[in-house]
Amino acid sequence: MITPVIMAGGSGSRLWPLSRSLYPKQFLALTGKQTMLQETVQRLVGLDVASPLVICNEEHRFIVAEQLREINKTGAIVLEPVGRNTAPAIALASKVLQGQENEPLLLVLAADHVIQDQAAFTDAVKQAIPLAAQGKLVTFGIVPTEAHTGYGYIKRGESVSKSNGYDVDKFVEKPDAETASHYLESGEYYWNSGMFLFKASRYLQELQKYRPDIFSACKKSLENTTQDQDFIRLDSEAFAICPDESIDYAVMEKTQDAVVVPLDAGWNDIGAWSALWEVNDKDKNGNTTFGDTILQDTSNSLIHGRERLVTTIGLDNIVIVDTKDALLVACKDKVQDVKKIVEKLKKEKRPEFKIHREVYRPWGKYDSIDNGERYQVKRITVKPGEKLSIQMHHHRAEHWIVVSGTAKVTNGEKTFLLTENESTYIPIGVTHALENPGKLPLEMIEVQSGSYLGEDDIVRFEDHYGRA
Repeated sequence: MITPVIMAGGSGSRLWPLSRSLYPKQFLALTGKQTMLQETVQRLVGLDVASPLVICNEEHRFIVAEQLREINKTGAIVLEPVGRNTAPAIALASKVLQGQENEPLLLVLAADHVIQDQAAFTDAVKQAIPLAAQGKLVTFGIVPTEAHTGYGYIKRGESVSKSNGYDVDKFVEKPDAETASHYLESGEYYWNSGMFLFKASRYLQELQKYRPDIFSACKKSLENTTQDQDFIRLDSEAFAICPDESIDYAVMEKTQDAVVVPLDAGWNDIGAWSALWEVNDKDKNGNTTFGDTILQDTSNSLIHGRERLVTTIGLDNIVIVDTKDALLVACKDKVQDVKKIVEKLKKEKRPEFKIHREVYRPWGKYDSIDNGERYQVKRITVKPGEKLSIQMHHHRAEHWIVVSGTAKVTNGEKTFLLTENESTYIPIGVTHALENPGKLPLEMIEVQSGSYLGEDDIVRFEDHYGRA
């Protein structure tokens, strides 16, 4: 039996402004109707697998749970209080799963990869199973299609008897163009995919051998875990001291049991807007478009304009990405530098690096449609059967107007129902709550007014989702 371990951390900053730290690329639908996380889980249909174990940042826990629920999947969700790279993340998964009666093989996957040929992916995993069962640490090497300088490479060694795998000769860093061309011509190198298959116990043995500090920190962080619903919370203080290290540096470059299995399945890690252009369909002029667009004399470009009509004239090799609160216009050859824009936004403490205007919550979502010096207007959607926390604010009052659906409102000592075109006013300091008791989504407008309107002016007394 295989247990998928899906790593869903990371911020995907090179796909800003669509991908942001509180809603990064792995939770977006970039190549189809499903999100990248959902596509990763659905990719496993042809394999004999158990429920997935997902590792994510604590602030993304409800997004992960909701997206799994949407595709009728459940599984444990390990919450990292801070990111510490892939070696610790996989150690946590290995420790959680190691105690099972029949030790599973761990299929480690990133939640933000594209695989266009699912049959080839399934076949490669099946070829790797006997190797992993023998105690090998298998990595999947992507058969290169070009002399790419943005990926690390794996050089294969001798063929492993009676298999399609090879001993790993060495891992190499991202090369310059000349070196990458040599790698491609030799036929002995693969792109490093960051996907693995091995026994949990074997990985932990090698980690303890080569990086006992990481092993110890991960072991200690799991000694005092708490669990509610599918969430597994670590000892945050113990995990915070864990070194930040990739599995390649910590284990795979040191172990004597590393094996690479070639994978030729239309793989892409969507590391930049140019990569999204590469994997999506194009019109006769080489353009990839999303949303409402009109293009005139435009070629080889990616236009992402789902929020409003986007028109172009006389452009070539350009990326345009339009969101509700930010617009990106870039030369397609320079999209790797989007990360520098994000760094500037972060340095200037602008919210656009972190959060969208439309924000998802476990109960639904809100869209900050207008704001000024002492007011803010939100469009709020509450899913059927969901409830916001019982709370109060020290610095703002709120006026709620129901647009559609039915709201069950707690306003101070009173609890009552509101329907379409009805409203209520909540003064500063009054305890209140909002619930959707109906079968349809609740849509409402919230008008906030006061001296401070930040999201941290919330005192929660009771919360169905376990938020502080």
